[in-house]
Amino acid sequence: MKRRDFIEKTAASTAMLGLGLSLSSFKTVEVTKITILHTNDVHSHIDPFPADDPRNANMGGVARRASLIEKIRKEDTNVLLLDAGDIFQGTPYFNYYGGELEFKLMSMMQYDASTIGNHDFDNGIEGLYAQMPHAKFEFLSANYDFKNTMMDGLVKPYKVFNKNGIKVGVFGIGIELDGLVDKKMYKETVYNNPVETAQEMVRILKKEQKCDLVVCLSHLGYNYKNEPNKICDLKLAALTEDIDLIIGGHTHTFLDKPTIVKNISGNDVLVNQVGCYGINLGRIDFYFDSNKRKASEGKSIVV
Repeated sequence: MKRRDFIEKTAASTAMLGLGLSLSSFKTVEVTKITILHTNDVHSHIDPFPADDPRNANMGGVARRASLIEKIRKEDTNVLLLDAGDIFQGTPYFNYYGGELEFKLMSMMQYDASTIGNHDFDNGIEGLYAQMPHAKFEFLSANYDFKNTMMDGLVKPYKVFNKNGIKVGVFGIGIELDGLVDKKMYKETVYNNPVETAQEMVRILKKEQKCDLVVCLSHLGYNYKNEPNKICDLKLAALTEDIDLIIGGHTHTFLDKPTIVKNISGNDVLVNQVGCYGINLGRIDFYFDSNKRKASEGKSIVV
């Protein structure tokens, strides 16, 4: 057995103990590992921060992120790369190119899907529409209804990815734009209730599509302590069922590892967010046994 294979199997067996499997039973169990890499709120940060930056010196940068992603893909075969929105706005690259460079670079890194953040409307819905041909990945948003806009048909509510026999369902949820974005920027885009929409997506993905893993790409925000009635990722996790992982954005929340929330059925939901500006890359590994029972582990990787 190769050293890396042994390490992976040992790590997987440790994680599998959380499923009630003993090490002896693990020896006869086939394990499939699914790796989910993710970013959020990159905000047009293409270059690394300069050496004299007071907070993020020499951190981030698309080239470094691309190298890190490439290295992980060489080590692990079943990898999904996802983004939780706010791709646009934050550096002169966006001011000059309007998002073209961001979408092209994400396509080169082979992102699988992204949801839409409020700042992705900063050049209006026309500006977002104009850049869509440069994106070779899926845009997912289940609670933004674009049917009366030029974006109709360009955004899907969900997508199912098949990774070595494991079906991964991914759907997107966006924040309410009213009061956050000028109406003329998003025009006739309709915002639907995120909790109700999420539960309908889960029904489709679990019952109809028979997904083994359900991931929500959310731009709701991690938590709002001063606004207890505002929907956030922690509330979305607690008020729904059958979501395994919520990848969040909007609040620029730096988490070293995922937060675990109990859903309405008492099952664990992982909620993760990796700050902003491409400083970190999130990584969540799910391990599935032959009966599709799963365990997980997650961390934030500094770029």
